[in-house]
Amino acid sequence: MDFITLTIKVLKILSDIAGSYGLGIILLTVIVRMAMWPLSVSQQRSMKQMQTLQPRMKAIQERYKNDPQTMQRKMMEFYKEHNFNPMSGCLPLLIQMPIFILLYSSLMSPQFIKMAGNDSFLFVKSLSSTLRAEAGISKDGIMGVSSTATFMTGKTATVYMKKETLKNIKIENPDKAIHIQGSIQPGKPLTLDMDMVDLMKDLISSYRLSLSQCSDIQKAEVEITNTKTRETELVTFTRQGDVLTATIPTTPVKSNFHFDVLALIVLFGLTMVLTQKAMMAMNKGQDVDPAQAAMQKSMNMFMPIMLCGTFVLIPIPAGVLLYLISSNIVQIIQTVLINKKLDIEFAAAKNKVSDDEVANAKKIEEKK
Repeated sequence: MDFITLTIKVLKILSDIAGSYGLGIILLTVIVRMAMWPLSVSQQRSMKQMQTLQPRMKAIQERYKNDPQTMQRKMMEFYKEHNFNPMSGCLPLLIQMPIFILLYSSLMSPQFIKMAGNDSFLFVKSLSSTLRAEAGISKDGIMGVSSTATFMTGKTATVYMKKETLKNIKIENPDKAIHIQGSIQPGKPLTLDMDMVDLMKDLISSYRLSLSQCSDIQKAEVEITNTKTRETELVTFTRQGDVLTATIPTTPVKSNFHFDVLALIVLFGLTMVLTQKAMMAMNKGQDVDPAQAAMQKSMNMFMPIMLCGTFVLIPIPAGVLLYLISSNIVQIIQTVLINKKLDIEFAAAKNKVSDDEVANAKKIEEKK
């Protein structure tokens, strides 16, 4: 089982629990963020510790600014002395990246489109929709295409032999099994070829058929998916020599602009701004370098705009945007709660240091 299939199975389980695929994606977000809670605490503790240690770090950098090697060594000693890892803040992001990629691949896959691609959630009409999508109607017998369309098969086929019919025959390479004859002309019949070798491998390994018996293949029914529109049609391939061939009618594909996906992109930008404000609230009461503060403010303005612009250009499914928005909202709540916990923790530690300093001063005074 590949990771995409596994991710879709997990989404199916969560959607059954939550009642819809939209709620299932939100539930997945909550589970991921809760699993990352210890890392989030570690990240924010590291950031808060860095703010506390910033004056001393700056003093080291200023003292050894003309000796980079010594400065690097002193900084490493400083980090070790205070048990501080400057890279710990990157770990939550690194962990989330594979989840984002898997979810993106899963919601764009023909498997998800076939199972739940048309599921709606609140104002979102389809969880698999992107901002600009070429739309086609699945299972209507006509494939919507553009001149640059590409195709892939499903994972299995129904194979018709001379004397029997075999179902669920595995296709070796679904993304490479289909070959287009000639050029694609939307509105005109399209001829596709499929090599019988892709079917014969499973017939030989699973059904123990010989090569001569495999030559009895007469035709095969296969689900074909347009990878750009994700439209799926059931196509019958008939044998012609050593290949299976099918001719299917086509229609020019229509491109639609989805304002519901645009609304999700805007919501993502807004929740990202709020997330950054929640993180910046940690700096209250801290002495921050004016140049660094100005740079941070510029980054906080630039990043949401840059990411939203990227999502306008790159096709991101509505379900992935729903995951990102939910993740931002949960992160805001986590950040506020963790900040309150750390404020109490650091205040207690500061009071303890002050009490220890007073006690040491008394001891010195008594010795005098």
